[in-house]
Amino acid sequence: MATSGTYVTEVPLKGTAEKHYKRWKSENFLFPDAIGHHIQNVTVRRRMGLPRGYVCHGYGHYGSTLYCSNGKQEVFKEKREIDDENKTMTVRGLEGHVMELFKVYDLIGQFIPKTEDSCICKITMVWEKRNDEVPEPSSYMKLLKSMVVDMDDHVLKA
Repeated sequence: MATSGTYVTEVPLKGTAEKHYKRWKSENFLFPDAIGHHIQNVTVRRRMGLPRGYVCHGYGHYGSTLYCSNGKQEVFKEKREIDDENKTMTVRGLEGHVMELFKVYDLIGQFIPKTEDSCICKITMVWEKRNDEVPEPSSYMKLLKSMVVDMDDHVLKA
């Protein structure tokens, strides 16, 4: 039986939870400019049944080319589930390099207000390996945490 697990970390951020949540929820097109050393391209695909030109940010599919810490580019296709009330975004892996290794790869980001001008990003990664030879995704968690930290300065300048 393949191993599964959960990683959780919290990243302190400057700026409001609302600003950070908005950036991660619906401003993905800014990622290559903001954190291009991590993400080179974001392709937003519209959901079936929606009019052309309309993107449902809550449930649309996104494809991203990631620049990982090991220096290779990877593609990750995802589906997002949005909870505006709790400022939480769940990213479910659908296809791509990561999904060749994992049956389950879910990322949950919640932006929690701390003070008037600061917040915490609580990152939860839930995963299940396809087989026991696959290493745990600690490098992906490190990458995600780095992306959140690097986006902090960009959000403050906006």
